Amino acid sequence: MKNLKLIPLFFLIFGIMARFLPHPANFAPITAIALFGARYLPKKFAFILPISILLISDLFLGFYGPEMFFVYGSFILAGFIGLVSRNKKSLSFIPFTSISSSIIFFLISNFGVWLTTTMYAKNIIGLESCFIAAIPFFRSTLLSDLLYTTLFISGYELSLILGKKLLSRQQFALAF
Repeated sequence: MKNLKLIPLFFLIFGIMARFLPHPANFAPITAIALFGARYLPKKFAFILPISILLISDLFLGFYGPEMFFVYGSFILAGFIGLVSRNKKSLSFIPFTSISSSIIFFLISNFGVWLTTTMYAKNIIGLESCFIAAIPFFRSTLLSDLLYTTLFISGYELSLILGKKLLSRQQFALAF
């Protein structure tokens, strides 16, 4: 895993493009990129990649208000979740980290909407209303996090297995 310079660039470009292409609300690869970066790349990429994707794409899409800091923060926490599972060799961490990150995103981002907008009353009823209104979006978040994380990590693991079988040691060292 010495030569991973192209992988962060790939994920940066892919993540930015995914935000511009038509997609269901909250169906995005950002969490999966944070979790992949935490597992396979130098630790800093667990945070740099998702925040860079958001910042660069938001330069064009627009910065949408103070609640975006809660969104950004939730992706930083996803990176921390990924780092906690970094040394786990079992792929069973995929559903755990994906689901945990989805729940954290749901809780933090919707708390941010409640706290920083005038859409909901600033009381427990308003907070409850905010969370209830966000439930339909949670399904997309959960499905995308599970799908993209599974695809990225299992795809990379499969590439490692095939690379070891099909490439010479020198080629493998260059590729991975």
